[in-house]
Amino acid sequence: MIVDPVLRCKMRVQQVLQVKEADGSVSQEQVDLTAVYGPEGTENAKWSKWTPSASFKISINNPAAFGQLSKGHEFYVDFTPAE
Repeated sequence: MIVDPVLRCKMRVQQVLQVKEADGSVSQEQVDLTAVYGPEGTENAKWSKWTPSASFKISINNPAAFGQLSKGHEFYVDFTPAE
């Protein structure tokens, strides 16, 4: 059964920190995201009206996912109950 998300946030990547091993290889990315906001009348202003403050931090250990989130890019984050 597919369950629709109960909450959707629009987030912007604020920082991506690469954690490196002694040999210089990347072992992890730590990504910080915050809720979007914008001037009156913009799409981001509409989002920030309903979710004015949010922060999300994720640590990624999957090398295939490295580089997928970069500073300044915006993403939707959906919260769906785990059944």
